[in-house]
Amino acid sequence: MNRQDPRGFQLPRRRFVQGLALGGVAAALGLRGGELLAQQAAPRAELRGTHFDLAIGELPVDFTGHRRIATVVNGQLPAPLLRWRQGDTVTLRVRNQLPVTSSIHWHGIVLPADMDGVPGLSFAGIPPGGEYLYRFTVNQSGTYWYHSHSRFQEQTGLYGPIVIDPREGERHRTERDYVVLLNDWSDTDPERIYANLKKQSDYYNVGKPTVGDFLQDAGKQGVRGAMAERRMWQQMRMDPSDLADVSAMTYTYLMNGHAPAGNWTGLFDVGEKVRLRFINGASMTFFDVRIPGLKMTVVAVDGQDVEPVSVDEFRIGTAEVYDVIVTPSADRAWTIFAQSMDRSGYARGTLAPRMGMSADLPSPDPRALLTVGDMMGTSMSMPGMADMNHVATEHAAMPTPTAPLPTGVEADMRVPRPRTSLDDPGVGLRDNGRRVLSYADLHTLDAPITPRVDRELTLHLTGNMQRYLWSFDATRFSEAPPLRLKYGEHVRVTLINDTMMTHPIHLHGMWSELEDPHGEFQLRKHTVVVQPAQQISYRVSADAMGRWAYHCHLLYHMEAGMFREVVVA
Repeated sequence: MNRQDPRGFQLPRRRFVQGLALGGVAAALGLRGGELLAQQAAPRAELRGTHFDLAIGELPVDFTGHRRIATVVNGQLPAPLLRWRQGDTVTLRVRNQLPVTSSIHWHGIVLPADMDGVPGLSFAGIPPGGEYLYRFTVNQSGTYWYHSHSRFQEQTGLYGPIVIDPREGERHRTERDYVVLLNDWSDTDPERIYANLKKQSDYYNVGKPTVGDFLQDAGKQGVRGAMAERRMWQQMRMDPSDLADVSAMTYTYLMNGHAPAGNWTGLFDVGEKVRLRFINGASMTFFDVRIPGLKMTVVAVDGQDVEPVSVDEFRIGTAEVYDVIVTPSADRAWTIFAQSMDRSGYARGTLAPRMGMSADLPSPDPRALLTVGDMMGTSMSMPGMADMNHVATEHAAMPTPTAPLPTGVEADMRVPRPRTSLDDPGVGLRDNGRRVLSYADLHTLDAPITPRVDRELTLHLTGNMQRYLWSFDATRFSEAPPLRLKYGEHVRVTLINDTMMTHPIHLHGMWSELEDPHGEFQLRKHTVVVQPAQQISYRVSADAMGRWAYHCHLLYHMEAGMFREVVVA
């Protein structure tokens, strides 16, 4: 059965929904289906200690029935799990066997600037045939990850997990402990994906509203209402279905390097507590994660312990990390289901008492659409939309920000009155009948490391969807001066999202301490997700000298300009 997309491409359903049962490195190594189960039952590659030798290279892989070349570490995709211990000094010798410059960034790890691994800022990169010696003391614990910071190598496979054992032992003891690394793989060269987006920003959007959708809306709100809504989107030159720039039209979603039909499996004995360390190592995909029939207790976020909170589902943005504990209470299999935010596909795995078991897959949720409230906050900034104002009243009104709103070719919309609440789980998750996590539910257990605010800095997240331009304050990285922080000062950073996309914003080298709407410390993170038409604030202690990267962690957004240099001196 084939799926026809609006441009006439034929998408085989097996490829579109499931990928191959025999996929990835296993297929590249010539393993047969029976041997794949043995590979799944064995523990994933793990390197422990204080001295590590890592080699960046290439390897043929097959997730879809077509062999492609992946970027790998030590011949593995995902790269090996690195297990460190808090307080140790680690040395990592990284050799580059690629024909191009490469790098490794230790995401979320607080370290000296020359160890951060961003070519052009913290070092020159690792040349072909060269090596670089990373050496730093590990002063934190928890779940993190590492990836390339060189062009699109992250998209082609250069990523891996890090687990740092706390000096005093885990706060929450469990009998089993698994990393669950989520990714998006494409057989298409990422340079081609990027070129397609630059030519047509909705190239991979297979969920655009149809005539049938219009007739359905007209039946609910009348022809006049349906026409007014579509006219509004046309005036904004936007699409309410544009939740993800890249979809399962080209992506196969992976869990620990397995396509959905490959069914990565973690074993348990009935009644055991199982810790699942979810890492979103995808390039462009937000995932909504649930285990039907099992409650998940969230105990850590971005490596930082939080007050435990029980949920049915959570959204994990690119580069975010969530540790959860589950207790399977029956001798049966349970599906780990991670559907993409645009509902075009999913990653899937299984918790089971024995290998070879599986549970039913839940039906994917209906495709969600952005609302006026998602786009415009509490106030409309486009003419001719007064009849749609009522849609936005669900959000509490806030005063118009004092900072000037960016305009021009770099910014195709603005949000005069963004919403500031943290209790919205996001489009597609509202009122779905499940207990869904939001930032408002999360509270870091430790005290804040930024006790006061010396200075305030406001930045707008801006873009032009038609031209596929992304930026801070309507200024692309190539044209933007560095953001300068004085060493030792404490800064409140306020981000206002003037775009229709959800952006995961990552500051290297320093923690981002999220505030609630009243300015009180709530949550320590290394990557902060900002929803459309949302304003959030977090504190930063400028306690790390050097040049640091600050960017959207959607890979193609970063490459298209949503990147700044931060200088602490």
